[in-house]
Amino acid sequence: MTENQRSWANARARLAAAVTGAGFPEELTGLLAKELKSPGAMDRMAAWLGQARPRSLETVVDEMLAIRGELDAWKQKKESEAAQAGVTRWLNSRERWKLEDPEEPEA
Repeated sequence: MTENQRSWANARARLAAAVTGAGFPEELTGLLAKELKSPGAMDRMAAWLGQARPRSLETVVDEMLAIRGELDAWKQKKESEAAQAGVTRWLNSRERWKLEDPEEPEA
C-alpha cells in the first residue's frame, strides 16, 4: 500500500469511527467519503461529527455539502489564479510585443 493509499484508508477509518460514534449507520461513511473526495475533507467531516454531535441525517448531509462547496470554491479560485498568471505572463512576454509592434528591433 502506498503512502497516499494509506492516508485515504486512515481518513476513511476516522470518518467511519466518527459516523458510528455519532449514532449513524456505517454505510453513511461510504457515501460521505465518495462525495468529500479527499482525506483532508474526510478528516474535517469527522472532526465536525465529533464536535457538533448532529441529531439528524439532514444536518450531516448539509455539513458535507458545505464542506464540498468550500473545497470547490477554493479549487475554482486556484484554477482562476493559474489562468490569470498565464495571461499575465503572455501580456509581459516579448512575443506579445513582437506581434503588436513588428517594427520594433529585437533585443
